[in-house]
Amino acid sequence: MVKKLSICMVISLFSLTLATPAFCYDPVTKLGRGLCNILTSPLELPAQSSKANNSDGPFAGATVGVLKGLQMTVTRAVVGVYEVATFMLPSQKNSEPILKDPEYFFETSNF
Repeated sequence: MVKKLSICMVISLFSLTLATPAFCYDPVTKLGRGLCNILTSPLELPAQSSKANNSDGPFAGATVGVLKGLQMTVTRAVVGVYEVATFMLPSQKNSEPILKDPEYFFETSNF
């Protein structure tokens, strides 16, 4: 009986190592993502200006980059406040992020 139980345990542990883990967002991740978005939202202004400057020149960086930066600053801050305020509510499927490209500021920034 002990031998069969130990064989079953070994087979179970082996099969669990072969399983692909599924990532599921949880409320704590949503809270952390919201706080991160609130804190990094002011950095969008220089990042968007720099991105427009690098791709289209200094005039675009000073005009289009600033406007995109202001828009992304407000968007990231509002989404962050929303996620912090509703992190315990199951409002979206598995608490998935609202901003997906990028989810966090430092994923694709110029800094």
